[in-house]
Amino acid sequence: MKSIRILLIVSFSLFFIVQTAIAQGKQAYYCTPCGSSCDTTSFINPGNCPNCGMKLMKMDIEEHRKGIMAKRMKVLFYLQDGVEVLDFAGPLEVFSYAGFDIAIVSKNKNTILSQGILKITPDYSIADAPSADILAFFGGNAGIAANDPEVINWIQKQSPPEYYFSVCTGAFILGKSGLLDHLTVTTFHESIESLRQECPKANVLANTRFVDNGHIITTAGISAGIDGALHLVEKIRGAESAKAIAFYMEYDKWIPGQGLVMENAPKK
Repeated sequence: MKSIRILLIVSFSLFFIVQTAIAQGKQAYYCTPCGSSCDTTSFINPGNCPNCGMKLMKMDIEEHRKGIMAKRMKVLFYLQDGVEVLDFAGPLEVFSYAGFDIAIVSKNKNTILSQGILKITPDYSIADAPSADILAFFGGNAGIAANDPEVINWIQKQSPPEYYFSVCTGAFILGKSGLLDHLTVTTFHESIESLRQECPKANVLANTRFVDNGHIITTAGISAGIDGALHLVEKIRGAESAKAIAFYMEYDKWIPGQGLVMENAPKK
């Protein structure tokens, strides 16, 4: 009984110390907002969150509140048969750790075979897919979607999301939808010239990790999608959240600000 009393006193004292520090505008440690109960938990010492495993970040109460109060983004990944695994799996990892709500959509609900190996079951078809805050497209047999009038019509009739996001030749799908006209964009290094021919009204850049037009983000091939996804998380959740995710993923290639961010880009 005595030991329980002592434990309660210690627990209350620790809680009081953290809350007092917060009330005085001092900093505490929090995990990156992930949509779990630990989002509201404060810690005195650095380390990793015992619930979700994310690295704890030191921040003040206002910064933390901004993170946990941020809208949970609804993300739709449009995948086609033959899609490149890392094209979508890398950004999926990033957005998942950011606490975004991710779902897979395809033309129909038939099983998707990625690179002849990975079988994926879509959550939605274009007939029943909900609206999204982020609508993402990926390379690997992207022509199947880019040259399908039904898919393009579905994209064009969607309520415009906050962000369109493409990796690799997923840019061709956005291009066929008319979304890249008069923008500066990029794609897989071996497809730069092809995208220039397909989208003559776009300025297609080579040797660019990603291009952010404010509303539309295109990335180069495969692993570059991770950079673009981290950049988008940085825009939505803040720099510290993106850095924590990159650290947790042990992705040391990401350099904040490495891509091209366009100013005064027109909103589609």
